[in-house]
Amino acid sequence: MDTTVTVRLDVKLDRMLRKLCKQTGRSRSEIVRDALRRQMTIEFYEHLRSKVLPFAEAKGYLIDEDVFRDVS
Repeated sequence: MDTTVTVRLDVKLDRMLRKLCKQTGRSRSEIVRDALRRQMTIEFYEHLRSKVLPFAEAKGYLIDEDVFRDVS
């Protein structure tokens, strides 16, 4: 079942959204759903990262290269 969410956009953001719709041929809803999905994925990742980071640091994983070294 689909639900509806009402969002207020300032004039500049609305203008940008309309322009993007015209350029891509996608609907406003499609673009907003995609943007929301992407943002929620980022927020979820950052939340998980903040929970795991102390454990990783305790094991000596401070930078990406530390992980790559052990995974490769």
